[in-house]
Amino acid sequence: MILLTTSRRPTGAIRTLCRDLANSIPDVLRVNRGKMSLDGVAERAIELEADQVVIVDRWRGGPGKINLFTIGSSGLKPFSPLMLISGIRLRREFKEGTRRIRASAITMEPEDSPELGRIAGHLSQFFCLPVLSVDEAAGKHGASMHLSFDSSRRPRITFVLLSRMVEIGPRIIFSKLVWEGST
Repeated sequence: MILLTTSRRPTGAIRTLCRDLANSIPDVLRVNRGKMSLDGVAERAIELEADQVVIVDRWRGGPGKINLFTIGSSGLKPFSPLMLISGIRLRREFKEGTRRIRASAITMEPEDSPELGRIAGHLSQFFCLPVLSVDEAAGKHGASMHLSFDSSRRPRITFVLLSRMVEIGPRIIFSKLVWEGST
């Protein structure tokens, strides 16, 4: 299981993004953070038998970064990449956005991109989702976490209904991915 929470003072957009992510990724449990420290978040994750933690942090009044952590003997251990957010589009902003279907695979476009392949590999390891081609995923799964580039060649994640290749959201565009340490 994966515990999903926010920074200490979340905005409405951060709360909505967390709710959208919890409704889009399997085995994710959203928990209100309140005044919990990072150690408190780690303790709560252990109580809930979660192996990983995702924290959506605030920057300039909106979602600014997504931190991935694993639970170690000494608390939270960062898991690469640290994802700095450039922009988001929430599930409610998509025509098909009200559906509560969860992604059960990771797809990417273009499929031969080394950068997207690296991101997909790390997200696959963290979320325990297989990386498949769009055709393979469409035959076996209802929705996918789809990686691609926007028009400015910034990486983005969106959630796609595979039967019709329709975005169901949320969509997250990243300004930068920070690859520190080896994971």
